[in-house]
Amino acid sequence: MTSTAAGADLAEVVRRVREPVHVVVRDGGGVDAMVGDPEGLRVLGTLPPLYPEWLGDRSFGEQHGARFPYVAGEMANGIATTDMVVAMGRAGMLGFFGAAGLAPTAVEAAVHRIQEALPTGRNWGVNLIHAPQHPEWEQAMVDLLVRAAVPAVSTSAFMDLTPTVVQLAASGLRRDGDGRVVRRTHVLAKVSRPEVAEKFLSPPPRAVLEALRAAGRITAEEAELAARVPVAGDLTVEADSGGHTDNRPLVSVLPRMLALAARVAEREGLGRPVRVGVAGGLGTPHGIAAAFAAGAAYVVTGSVNQTCLEAGISADAKELLAGADVADVMMAPASDMFELGVKVQVLRRGTMFGPRANLLYQVYRDHPSLEAVPPVERERLERSVFRAGLDEVWSRTREYWMRRDPAEVTRAQTDPKHRMALVFRWYLGRASWWAIEGETDRRADYQLWCGPATGAFNDWVRGTFLADPARREVVQVARNLLEGAAVLTRAQQLRSYGVPVPPSAFGFTPRRLA
Repeated sequence: MTSTAAGADLAEVVRRVREPVHVVVRDGGGVDAMVGDPEGLRVLGTLPPLYPEWLGDRSFGEQHGARFPYVAGEMANGIATTDMVVAMGRAGMLGFFGAAGLAPTAVEAAVHRIQEALPTGRNWGVNLIHAPQHPEWEQAMVDLLVRAAVPAVSTSAFMDLTPTVVQLAASGLRRDGDGRVVRRTHVLAKVSRPEVAEKFLSPPPRAVLEALRAAGRITAEEAELAARVPVAGDLTVEADSGGHTDNRPLVSVLPRMLALAARVAEREGLGRPVRVGVAGGLGTPHGIAAAFAAGAAYVVTGSVNQTCLEAGISADAKELLAGADVADVMMAPASDMFELGVKVQVLRRGTMFGPRANLLYQVYRDHPSLEAVPPVERERLERSVFRAGLDEVWSRTREYWMRRDPAEVTRAQTDPKHRMALVFRWYLGRASWWAIEGETDRRADYQLWCGPATGAFNDWVRGTFLADPARREVVQVARNLLEGAAVLTRAQQLRSYGVPVPPSAFGFTPRRLA
C-alpha cells in the first residue's frame, strides 16, 4: 500500500495522474489521499485516472482525428512551418501552417509537403487571415484551400463574414448515410468580439449563399446544406495573444462566448452548440488548466512556439524571445491593416520596433503626404527608422508592388496619403522578415509577435531542459503543458474533496516525455 501524510508525499500522489487516487480518512480523523490498496481505511471517494487526452471536449479529437485537445496555432510568414505542422500531426495534435503574408504559390507548396508527410491525417490545417486591403489574395487563398481539400482552416482577423469565408465553409458539404451534414473543410474561427462570433456561430446569410451559387463558386446542394449548419465548426476565443489581439482577459471573454454559442444554437435549432476553444495567454500549465476548467473544448498555443526548433525564425530572434518576461510586450501598428489603425502585440525588450512603428503611425495620422512631413521629422525617420532616404524606400516599395499588385502603385500616384502608407508599411513588413532571416544589423528593428504567455513560459521552464531554445521541440512543449495541466487539475480535484493539498502540488517541472 502506498499512502501519504502531507507535504512532498502528497504532492507526489497528485502527480501520479494516471493512477486512481483514493480519498481516505486517517486514523486521527483527518482526510488524506493515497494510491494503491486502501484496505482497512475508510474511503470517502476515488478519483479515476486523469489523462491529458481527457482534459477537453473529446468530440474535438473525434472530429479532427487528434488524440489531444491541443492546437499549435498559425504564426504568420511561415513561422509556423510545415515541420511544425507535421510534428504536431504525428504526435496526435493539431497544427496550422502560418500562411499569412505568403504568396499562394508558397502556400500551395507547403500544403503538398504536409499532405505527403501526413497522407491519411485529418489533424492539420492552414491559416486564412482576413486581407481587407487585398481581397484578391484572400480569394486566391480560398480557391487553393478548397482545391487542395485542406481538412481544417483557422480563420483570423476577420471583422465580419466575407463571401470567401462562406465559400470555404460551404465547399464540399454533403450528407452521410444517416442524413447528417458532413464537412470536408472544417473552419475554426478565431475571434475576440461577440458580434463577430455570432456570425460564425450561425448559418451564413442566404443572400451570400445564393450569390456564391450564381457565381459558380458553390453548388446548389452545397448552398442548401450550408444554410443548415453554422459557418464555423469550432470557435477559438482569442484572449491576450501575440500578434493581432484585442487584449481581452480570458476569464471574461470565454464565458461570454460559451453562453453565446448556446444561445445561437438554440435560436437556430442547431442542436449541439459549436465547440469553443481558447487562444492567447496560454504559456504555462496553470493557464491551460484554467482554460479547461472554465469550459474550453481545446486550447491553442502561439507565441510560445516561436522559440521551438521547428519554428521558421532565426536563432537570434529566438534568443530575444527566450529572454522575455510577462511585461516585456507592447502594442504596435499592424502592417496588413496599417491604415485602419489595427495593432498587434509585439516584443518590447531588446527591440525598438514597437516605438518606431508607433512613431510611423503618428506621422501618418498627422500629415497628408510624405512631402508634408517637416524636414526635421523626415530626417529623423530616414536616420533612425528606415536607414535610407524616403525617396529610395518608395522606389523599393514601388518595385515590390509593381510585381505583386500594380493597382497599388496607380493609386499611390494619385493619392499621396496612400503612398505614405505604402512606404511606412515597407518598414513594418520588412521588420518581421529581418527577425525571420536573422539580419542582426537590424536586430533593433525585429518585429516579434509576442504576448505575456511568452514571459510566463520562460519563467516556468527556467532551469529545466526547455530553458534552452535549442532543445525546445514543439511536441515536448505541448506534452509538458498538457501533463502539467492534468497535474494541476488533479490537485484541485483533491482540494475540493477536503484533502490538505500543499502549494507544491500546484506546480509541475518540465521533463522529457515520451
